[in-house]
Amino acid sequence: MTEGVKRYHAAFIAVGLVSFLKSSIEFFLFLFILKGSSTATWVIWGRYIFLIASVWTIFSIILKWYFHRYEIVGDSIGVHEGVFVKKQRSVALDRIHNQVSNNTFVHRWFGLTSLTLETGTSGENATFTFPVITEEEKQRILLSLERGETSIEAVAKGKSSNTTIHFRSTKKDLVKASFTSLSFLAIFPLLSAIYFNLADFFHIEQTAENALDYLSIHWWMLIVLFVLALAISVGIGFIKTSMKYGNYVISDDSERIYIEKGIGNYTSFSIQKHRVQAVIVEQTILKRLLGLASIKLLSAGAFGDEKGQETSSLYPFMPKHEAYRILQIMLPHYHIEEKMSRFPLKVLWLKLLQPYYLTILAIIGLMIFKREWLWVAAIVFGLSILSRILDYWFTSYIRHGKTVQIRKGGITNETFVTHRERIQQITVKHSWLQRKFGVATLTFTNKAKPLHESELYGVSNEEAGTFYNWYHKK
Repeated sequence: MTEGVKRYHAAFIAVGLVSFLKSSIEFFLFLFILKGSSTATWVIWGRYIFLIASVWTIFSIILKWYFHRYEIVGDSIGVHEGVFVKKQRSVALDRIHNQVSNNTFVHRWFGLTSLTLETGTSGENATFTFPVITEEEKQRILLSLERGETSIEAVAKGKSSNTTIHFRSTKKDLVKASFTSLSFLAIFPLLSAIYFNLADFFHIEQTAENALDYLSIHWWMLIVLFVLALAISVGIGFIKTSMKYGNYVISDDSERIYIEKGIGNYTSFSIQKHRVQAVIVEQTILKRLLGLASIKLLSAGAFGDEKGQETSSLYPFMPKHEAYRILQIMLPHYHIEEKMSRFPLKVLWLKLLQPYYLTILAIIGLMIFKREWLWVAAIVFGLSILSRILDYWFTSYIRHGKTVQIRKGGITNETFVTHRERIQQITVKHSWLQRKFGVATLTFTNKAKPLHESELYGVSNEEAGTFYNWYHKK
């Protein structure tokens, strides 16, 4: 089937301009507002460079819209990229693993959308992005991907007709997420940055000192101002969290898992169940205290950056047992065990005997630049010891049937679950010190973007050999 070469919607230009404005607004405010009266050479040159870069960016956005095109030919998708250096890429439809749709307010203003198709490879050619297309064009592309698997009506809706919703975020969930993510604390460094910038511009140091003297006398006003600032920061944190995690919906059908989220920027993600390589459960100390967990789905086609990891994860502030229940329903083969095998005490002594590189660097740096602060190195050393003790305390593992599960990490605890068939490689290694203690390090490699490696430090030599033989049975 050949649909012909197509150009992206003209709103491509508007989306590019808005993206450029968002990324450059800070430079504009600094150079033309905060430093508006400055005659310093570097400020003047900065303004000229900013203006030249702005003109070139706007011009390049228009050229990209004109030259970038795409087409569906037979059983493959091709894209034409480049302005001065032309490049053409194509991928077979059956190589597409996942699909992500991200709609900014500009997309919704024009009734458009974006679509990113992920392959199982890595590198710059691993994804095919259609930045600005109509909903009809998006469904046409998805129909080409799903052709012969489901009905046209089901694909046109983006999901099969028997989709089951397992989770939908509520206001209570968003309040809990805003506190757990500590996003409400972001206002304090922001106020500090605003103060120091305004101090240089308006010379308010003396006024600020007089205000602090007044508040030290009328201490009750200081408490009122602190409570007011905290209330404002909580409100801002809630709004920020709601924009990112509002309308969070997790659903699935017999073939795929669907994740939708966002109020300001709407994002939808789908992953084929048989493409899931592993499951990762993450818990910070705060989440462990509140009984929350974040479950990520490791896929060969998932984005390797932070944004992609957020997209391919279940709601990151869900009660742990609720997350386990939903995971068990959607992926019954990934069962998470709570009781696992711990390491003997000798592994703790081995961890404590490892070199303390961060402490050594702290000592060297303080000796050179701030000798009177040398006591800070003792704090770094103490925190390093505490981190190793916590890491030993929370590290455990279990192997049952064809499944292996690893839990490790003191500050941020991570539970990794995968199947033998999904493991690309197992590596057994041991240092000179490990050989003296009779232990080794196991490394499990799973297909992802980039390859995902999970280490299990402190396994006995006998157990390492058992793991190695267990893997080769596949």
